[in-house]
Amino acid sequence: MHLAEIARLRMVPCAGLLLSLTRRCPLACAHCSTESSPESEQGEAASFLSLVGSFALEDRPEVILMSGGEPLLRPRLVRELATRAKEAGTRAYLLSGMFFARGRGTIPRAIENVLPSLDHFAASLDVFHERQVGRDAVFRAVHRIREIVPAVSFQITGEGDDDPYLEDVVEDVRREFDDRIPVLVTRLRRTGRARRIWPVRTAGPHLPAAAPLADPCALATWPLVGHDGTVYACSRESLVLTSRPSHLVLGHASRDTWSEVRRRALSRAVLTGVRTMGPVEVRRRFGAGEPAPGGRRDPCVTCAGLADDHRLAARAEDYFHSPNGTIVAALAGGAAARRDPYAFPRRWGSPRYAELVGLGWDGPGRGAECAG
Repeated sequence: MHLAEIARLRMVPCAGLLLSLTRRCPLACAHCSTESSPESEQGEAASFLSLVGSFALEDRPEVILMSGGEPLLRPRLVRELATRAKEAGTRAYLLSGMFFARGRGTIPRAIENVLPSLDHFAASLDVFHERQVGRDAVFRAVHRIREIVPAVSFQITGEGDDDPYLEDVVEDVRREFDDRIPVLVTRLRRTGRARRIWPVRTAGPHLPAAAPLADPCALATWPLVGHDGTVYACSRESLVLTSRPSHLVLGHASRDTWSEVRRRALSRAVLTGVRTMGPVEVRRRFGAGEPAPGGRRDPCVTCAGLADDHRLAARAEDYFHSPNGTIVAALAGGAAARRDPYAFPRRWGSPRYAELVGLGWDGPGRGAECAG
């Protein structure tokens, strides 16, 4: 499953399911959004297996995305989840920090045994990871992984389109793999440990500015299962784990089926509003009007506060069951149905490098010979 195929689905509600299998990680990256450590908590394997085991051929996500922490600290769970998902026709993607590439230059057997169960393997790379796992070591490991997994990619994080690190590493990846491996470039966010890198500054030449206030939110398209098994409607893990706003909680993996999670995600009018017009516009139309304090800089702050307005949900329900609301939702659904592989990386990643998700792809609309 090529990265561009996944990107085409990213704007489609419930086309994917994100699984944060653990907060544990043997690395100690200074920018870690989950503030992971070797001793961090992780949920029961049975919860993740229960939810994925509830997939049915006629009711399932197209892909599961396993991450952490470091998901390969739980290799048996990864393999079992990928196997169960495939039984229902769902494909399996995994994002790794590549801790295992250090040292001997070979992939440990326990991890190599997991690889055949995956449809896509993504290697995370950034200036902070490279202080602990060298770029050359990651490249060697990825060459070996390509021999086993049908599709691989890099997820590279930088400070913005003008970051010289991004230009250097992207050029290196393209040269090393002859433009055959796609790249998703993401932006460093001031969350988790990264808050200590920039304790005061929240925007500037190297940090992304706030999103437009009336802007659909693609982070509310795919549910996220947190490391404790709680299922959220939002994929911004650092937000939902700390504030747990009720409108973003969809259930728990240990007791709810995929069918129930999907129904809740698609039927809640507040979530429909967040996906179609963004949280600030939802608050303006149906709630208190002005963005929450700090919400102009970060619309996620406004979203977290939507649950505090008990009249807002009812007003949103009325609107999205009205003729006008139905049209708005349908128009948003049409945009998602176009499945532009570059829409999500352009909006939530790096516009300059967005088309790199199409490297090596023969699908419709490809055009990633450039960028950089």
